[in-house]
Amino acid sequence: MADRAAAPRAPYVGRFAPSPTGLLHAGSLVAALASWLDARAHGGRWLVRIEDLDAPRNVAGAAEAIVAQLESVGLCADGAVVRQSQRTALYEAALQALAAKGRAYPCACSRRDLALAVAAPAGASDARAEAIYPGTCRGGLRGKTPRSVRLQVERVAGTGEARIDWRDRRLGAQHQDVARAVGDFVLKRADGIFAYQLAVVVDDAEQGVTDVVRGEDLVDSTARQILLQRLLGLATPRYLHTPLIRTADGVKLSKQTGATPLALDDPLAALRQAGDVLGLAARGTTLAEWLASAIGCWRDRFSMSRGDVDRLGHDARLAAARTPPCP
Repeated sequence: MADRAAAPRAPYVGRFAPSPTGLLHAGSLVAALASWLDARAHGGRWLVRIEDLDAPRNVAGAAEAIVAQLESVGLCADGAVVRQSQRTALYEAALQALAAKGRAYPCACSRRDLALAVAAPAGASDARAEAIYPGTCRGGLRGKTPRSVRLQVERVAGTGEARIDWRDRRLGAQHQDVARAVGDFVLKRADGIFAYQLAVVVDDAEQGVTDVVRGEDLVDSTARQILLQRLLGLATPRYLHTPLIRTADGVKLSKQTGATPLALDDPLAALRQAGDVLGLAARGTTLAEWLASAIGCWRDRFSMSRGDVDRLGHDARLAAARTPPCP
């Protein structure tokens, strides 16, 4: 099934959605800068959303510190910063809508059960690849206590209805058969926390996000999110996945791999490093000059066609003038 893009006349809305499990690091800034530049290059709005549903992993004060880090390099949100922890009623409504369609069901499997029953995806070379759920509880709990809630990916197993084809603005044509690659995935965890895949789909739709620009480590999540959008009757944004900063052994730089908090004693140097990762030859001796130059570089490399910009109702040529300092 072809990707159903967001309505072409919808005003551009982008977003950056960090988790407050620590401060931003160099890799985080690459994703934040890319999403900000794409919004500015298309004359759109840029939102910041704090993905803080996983309360046990949140670091006190990190959400506020992240916003301050972004503002220190000139990346200012166009509107109030929202938090997922204050939006759980939206996720519950979406979960109930899926249940009413017969596409969400309770699962009694524990982690031990899954470890014994679940195999790694065939041909997976990455030891971290998500294992395929075997559908143990799809036919009922057989008297067991429900723990999590899963999505019934295919109404009838083996039909291929969960094959998702979509186009990434940087990586090109993509496809995934969600049933074969992942299986029935979790919508609400055993600890009561709504899963990332459901929350991000609901948030993007509710906030009117038309374009998602994020790191390419999330490419594998896109098909699941498009599937949920279709089942919930929501528009599908355009997607662009950016390069990652990697460690010496090729692993994505992250808090788990020892990334240190972003050093912002020289904000311009931090931006230049992020721009280098994105392949931008931006110039400027101040934050405003560099960001204005970077917008032009981004437009040359990644902007949508002139017709797309016109249909969005904006003039991208004015974007460089719309970079006021953060209030």
